Amino acid sequence: MKIEREKLKEQLIRDEGLKLKPYRCTADKLTIGVGRNLEDVGISEDEAMYMLGNDIMNVEAILDRTFKWFNNLDSVRQDVLINMAFNMGIKKFLGFKRTIAYIEKGEYEEASVEMLNSLWAKQVGDRALRLSKQIREGRR
Repeated sequence: MKIEREKLKEQLIRDEGLKLKPYRCTADKLTIGVGRNLEDVGISEDEAMYMLGNDIMNVEAILDRTFKWFNNLDSVRQDVLINMAFNMGIKKFLGFKRTIAYIEKGEYEEASVEMLNSLWAKQVGDRALRLSKQIREGRR
């Protein structure tokens, strides 16, 4: 006997609730969505990749709205900005005023140096070195 899945989904949403931010359920387990126990079940790799894709699209859209010149960058340099904003959040990324100004002017050597002259670079180590090189050279 086949179960009508849409009705089941509606019933589970009604019974479990739909929470888009993590919360503690009645069993004190970190939970999200429709009763997804993150502590015991976690998420699948497919789910993680789906969320990553959405997160990348969101960061890219913010950068595109914020910087009129963003789409004029080559894809390598776009990816560097997305990577940085993804890592630190858009507000902190916007604090990289000199780096951003150099990138806007196409002065990639200077932007590369500025990226490394930051607390962020000290915190992320090799990531900063790799991204700085990508900004400078325009290749992965």
